[in-house]
Amino acid sequence: MELFKKEIEKALKPHVKDEIALEIPPDSKMGDYAFPCFGLAKELKKSPSEIAKELALKVKSNKYIKEVRNVGPYVNFFVNNDILNETVLNEILKQKEKYGSWPNKNKKVVIEFPSPNTNKPLHLGHARNMLIGESLSRILEFNGYDVYRVNLNNDRGVHICKSMLAYKKWGDAKTPESENKKPDHFVGDFYVLYSKKAKENPDLDKEAQEMLKKWENNDKETVELWKKMNNWAVKGFNETYNVFGIKHDKTYNESEHYDKAKKIVIENLKKGIFKKDEEGNIYADLEKYNLPNKILLRADGTSVYITQDIMLAKIKYNDFKMDKSIFVVGSEQKLHFKQLFKILEMIGFKNYDGCYHLAYGMIALPEGKMKSREGTVVDADDIVNDMISLAKKEIEERHELDKQEIEERAKTIGLGALNFFILKYDALKDFIFNPKESISFEGETGPYIQYAHARICSILRKAGKQTRDIDLSLLKEKEEKEIIKALGSFPDVIDSAASGYKPSLITRYLLDLAQLFNEFYHKHQILKADEETRDARIILIKSVKQVIGNGLNLLGINAPEKM
Repeated sequence: MELFKKEIEKALKPHVKDEIALEIPPDSKMGDYAFPCFGLAKELKKSPSEIAKELALKVKSNKYIKEVRNVGPYVNFFVNNDILNETVLNEILKQKEKYGSWPNKNKKVVIEFPSPNTNKPLHLGHARNMLIGESLSRILEFNGYDVYRVNLNNDRGVHICKSMLAYKKWGDAKTPESENKKPDHFVGDFYVLYSKKAKENPDLDKEAQEMLKKWENNDKETVELWKKMNNWAVKGFNETYNVFGIKHDKTYNESEHYDKAKKIVIENLKKGIFKKDEEGNIYADLEKYNLPNKILLRADGTSVYITQDIMLAKIKYNDFKMDKSIFVVGSEQKLHFKQLFKILEMIGFKNYDGCYHLAYGMIALPEGKMKSREGTVVDADDIVNDMISLAKKEIEERHELDKQEIEERAKTIGLGALNFFILKYDALKDFIFNPKESISFEGETGPYIQYAHARICSILRKAGKQTRDIDLSLLKEKEEKEIIKALGSFPDVIDSAASGYKPSLITRYLLDLAQLFNEFYHKHQILKADEETRDARIILIKSVKQVIGNGLNLLGINAPEKM
């Protein structure tokens, strides 16, 4: 569609001095593109409708523009459908899995996600984090960026010591193997146990603080326990990442650099950039930037969370020299990142203006909110298993298949349903995740789109190979035109999703495309149409299949050939 936009802009240029911004009319009967004339009214001292009427007479139709029509304050353009059909469909068949992608932009982007604490398993909130991070990585790569996925293990601090202390007191030398439990879930059980015991005995908090001091002083027994439990947690995380199809290019550990960050703070205190309060805490004076002041080093010399973030920002830049550094972190940390980015600017960090907090909202279940300490959090692994189980029931009700085939299809559909339902919401939006709703083969769901893809695959298997020359100008029906226009807009959707960091734009596009296909399928014959029309329609649905597959892949969803 970019070709036609450029031709329309070229036709308007001799008559319009200002920037030309085209719109898509709400109804295809009004045209394929529209030029609004409101912005010209002041300069030309005429009403927008008068200007549009005059422009419509001046701009002539050509090879690409079939008709120019004035509708109120708009100049509407109808493109040549024969050229549109040839251009869009041939481009899709030529580029295949690359259709919609953009050339290399020579820009490096680092995306950090999901950055978990190593005292509990990944939960449903982490699932949203991972899906946003991975989908955005794929979208930016498809849009021509060099993308590096990185992770941060928050593996030190008093919260880590709480699960360690519970294990030391009540673990009885148990292991994940002895309890037949996934290792990160095993560690998480002790975090929950600590919280229960701490309600009965508040002195446990003091013991956890003492354990942290021992760890920082490199006490051998404490460090050994930390290594053991940390390894269990990370091993479990890696199993979950594998299920979600995530591979990080680099993983950082807070324990490896938090101490080095203290030097940066002290150096900038000496330079007068940071200050010391009456109690001896070193802080960043941010009030002049309309932000609360932030303590960076406590009076006792211990660091806070933002301290290690300062150090990690420098380490990541040294490792990747990226143009953009994206942090996928919950919206409750908005203030934290505003303070962090301002502090990075204060100390002269080169890439401070390339830092971006991609915030996302809360996700809950129909039963309500989740709380880690009370053990009411739904683990990412459990929700995946539940989704696969729900998908199995759907498949078993529809088909008689062998066990292995059911397992494979259930995994594809279950994970696809989870991914799509979460990604269809704008990142900042809070929402309730309803597993049963998400697995439906109808409505705004992943399985609805997967089913459209599988249905096309079934038609193509019956159609066999095509050997004749195909006349794409035969695709003249309203539903056919709408599909082709939608296919042509796919590269623009990718560009918008990449520039706005919005995978939700792709989910909306795929829902619309699948709906257009289904409307076409129910109104028109494909295999039973006359031979020439049949062949043209096969090219059309083959293109739809390709674009649905490309879009689903950007969301981390498999496009099945059978359902």
